[in-house]
Amino acid sequence: MKLPKYPLASSDKLLTFEFISEGQKGLIHKLVRYQPTNLKYVYNLAFGDKDHSTGDIDDTVISNNGDSEKVLTTVVATIYAFTDKYPNAWIYATGSTKARTRLYRMGITKFLSEVTADFEVLGERNDDWEPFKKNIEYEGFLVRRKKK
Repeated sequence: MKLPKYPLASSDKLLTFEFISEGQKGLIHKLVRYQPTNLKYVYNLAFGDKDHSTGDIDDTVISNNGDSEKVLTTVVATIYAFTDKYPNAWIYATGSTKARTRLYRMGITKFLSEVTADFEVLGERNDDWEPFKKNIEYEGFLVRRKKK
């Protein structure tokens, strides 16, 4: 996606990324972390504000910094970087609330043609997986880089 995004810093293994959101409420440090699950090749995408006291992700804060599209584009950039290094990985993502999951669905929908050019995208509904379709409420998402 050729949209503005923030500069990223990452760990050597590309499991953790950090960037700074710049907006109406100032500078807000963000973290994206890819966490292995108990399923081979499946990683959970954790994302949120950086808690400066613990260094962990706080995915309950509502930043409202006025740059949500740029933030989501930056998170997508981490998915490209992560899947460049781990091409067999499946990435699971869901919001910490229904509203956040809806926000992710809207982002996928808005850029669906670009996303599906590079990724397989599945939506979770009623404990089952199906190819992502517009206008369907999903509980989570699973993406994997398409083989070239």
